Amino acid sequence: MHFSPGAHSRLTRHDLDRFSGDTLFDRIGRVVCGVNRLPRKELYEAWEVARRVRRWCRGGRVVDVAGGHGLLAHLLLLLDDSSPDALVVDPSRPASSGPLHRAIVAAWPRLDGRISFLEADLREVTLAATDLVVSSHACGALTDRILDAAMRASARIAVLPCCHDLETCDAGPLAGWLEGPLAIDAVRAMRLDARGYQVRTQTIPGAITPQNRLLMATPARQVSSPARRQADRRPGSSSR
Repeated sequence: MHFSPGAHSRLTRHDLDRFSGDTLFDRIGRVVCGVNRLPRKELYEAWEVARRVRRWCRGGRVVDVAGGHGLLAHLLLLLDDSSPDALVVDPSRPASSGPLHRAIVAAWPRLDGRISFLEADLREVTLAATDLVVSSHACGALTDRILDAAMRASARIAVLPCCHDLETCDAGPLAGWLEGPLAIDAVRAMRLDARGYQVRTQTIPGAITPQNRLLMATPARQVSSPARRQADRRPGSSSR
């Protein structure tokens, strides 16, 4: 039977055999199956975002906005231990976050005490230039508020936008040529570029989600060197 990575059905102990390898992805998959709380799509989506983000940048506090269960934040720390900690910000913390966090910490004790949850609006969080601000599927104009907050702090940014609202999101002059959601994301990329960010645009597999455009940006002054910028442009540098 076909196993779709974009399915909304929960991963359970019945799926453990699908994650039988020794890779980090298989290990985290087994933990998620044991928790019996997360949709299959959430695992694959968080993994694909996290590994692309970590290929692009390392270090700094991770601030996962609208982070829900916090899987993305956990993965970012597992993929790069040089990040000291992570903060998962969401006005309404889901019941799945506690069991998932405890299960991941039990499997990777080095994460103990390094991930915290804050039930609050992003406006209550003070961001720093050293932060890595991430969000997977921040709905509609929330993505723009995240970008604005990160830019005010000159922080690094990685977002996977969703639920593009043509009434509240800016499509600029591109709506006549591009379909609405793509125009909105293109304007977001150009806005970051105009603010002095080095912008990278990628996609995660469409089989996981059709809203699969990943937008990443670093303040130009934080880019390490011309050699690093050249390496980032080489063919194949956008995927792991």
